[in-house]
Amino acid sequence: MFPGRLTDGYRAFLGGRFVNERTRYETLAETGQRPEIMVFGCVDSRVSPEVIFDAAPGELLVVRNVANLVPTYESNRDSQHGTSAAVEFGVQALKVKHIVVLGHEYCGGIRAFADEQEPLSSGDFIGRWMSQIAPAAETLGPRGADGDAYLRRLEFASVELSLRNLMTFPYVRNKVEAGLLQLHGAYFGVATGKLLVRDPETGVFQPVKGDGSQRALPTIRCD
Repeated sequence: MFPGRLTDGYRAFLGGRFVNERTRYETLAETGQRPEIMVFGCVDSRVSPEVIFDAAPGELLVVRNVANLVPTYESNRDSQHGTSAAVEFGVQALKVKHIVVLGHEYCGGIRAFADEQEPLSSGDFIGRWMSQIAPAAETLGPRGADGDAYLRRLEFASVELSLRNLMTFPYVRNKVEAGLLQLHGAYFGVATGKLLVRDPETGVFQPVKGDGSQRALPTIRCD
């Protein structure tokens, strides 16, 4: 049976938000989507980019996977590259102007890698997917006694890694260097609601000013 929660939610949407935004939906259906911003987020149910950024339909092109990772560019035609296909679609077809890699606090994928957790199945899809952040972990050195602090640092470092990986896509690099595309790093605090945005010049993640949150996340620099 289809989940009742979804049926109830759809009815609420149909009688509320859809009514208020019907014209927008009709326009999107007729003219197609033209989002200027692409967001790579995590599958974590607590971190929805559309909710965090209060986005209207058609505003954001969102790609979600375990730990919001972007792999390096590969030309191997025998492999399946879902995330890379999304990069190609957003940059080449939709011609987005911004790509945001949105990391977050308490990421289960990051913890699975750091804790070397046992595979959840014989395929070990999570373990194999998360192995690509090994270069980010290497930049941090030993884990140390404070495991939670290490996990936070690795969450930030993985955002940095995905930004570097994006630049391995030839068409991404070409558009960035031509000033037609900008890459951004961001980090969402699940417990606080605070958003940190990476300064492209310094690499420092800083809070968005005027966010009104009570608890602060630290300002972080990832080298």
